[in-house]
Amino acid sequence: MTKRIALATSAELAELHPDDRPLLDALRAHDLEPVVEVWTDPSVDWSAYDAVLLRTVWDYFLLYAEFTEWLAQLDKAGVPVLNDTGLVRWNSDKQYLLELRERGVSIVPSQVAAGACLREVVAGLTGTQIVIKPTVSGNALHTVRGVAGSPELEQALAELPDLVYLVQPFVPEIQSAGEWSLLFFDGEFSHAVVKRPADGDYRVQEFYGGQTALTEPPAAVLESARAALATAGQAPVYARVDGVVVNDRFLLMEIELIEPYLFFPQSPAAVGKLAAAVARRL
Repeated sequence: MTKRIALATSAELAELHPDDRPLLDALRAHDLEPVVEVWTDPSVDWSAYDAVLLRTVWDYFLLYAEFTEWLAQLDKAGVPVLNDTGLVRWNSDKQYLLELRERGVSIVPSQVAAGACLREVVAGLTGTQIVIKPTVSGNALHTVRGVAGSPELEQALAELPDLVYLVQPFVPEIQSAGEWSLLFFDGEFSHAVVKRPADGDYRVQEFYGGQTALTEPPAAVLESARAALATAGQAPVYARVDGVVVNDRFLLMEIELIEPYLFFPQSPAAVGKLAAAVARRL
């Protein structure tokens, strides 16, 4: 019997991101009936679906309380979610990076701070080029970069909302060598890209002028990414592992298990890989 699967998206991308649209036919090829649904739409009966696949819910961090409540409703209704809601909750706050560090994963050095503690942490790094980002965020929202102790960064700090933040040293290799994104489906490596920021910027997102190229990862990079993903526990249906190579060592920046952009245009075959992974879970 054909199973119905809801592809959860945001109101802004009510028809999915164009790059995700090929996924619909790929799922149909596995005898699945995909329906695109906006996760914030109160009229949707999620219990009518055999599963919910999280895709372009790119506003979840702006509506974080509503998002976690929605996940709880799906759990209560017994609707399977891909990725698993436990993984999603864990992954939704970047403090998981410190947990991975305790498990032996090499990460970009990170401290967590909030409120008055944020200024204390920054003061302890005077003269250092740093990046400050919320632990719950996306698309570089409320992310600032500057020299700790400088008037410019002090002004930027004064304008930040009262949130919990990660404080990290700026990694210049992101500008020179780029940031890696490695894609995995059901734990199997699919493809990788290198993302580079526009000249003079440090943000690799396309929104800020960043550029991306399909690139075969060196064996050491692939192995490091695979090992980092393994520490997350169960193999997720989809995952994107982001990191940067510093002194020949891969440093994890993020593991994206909620709504990562999957770089399908760079690797069209990956659409079928994700659809097959979803079908196996159902």
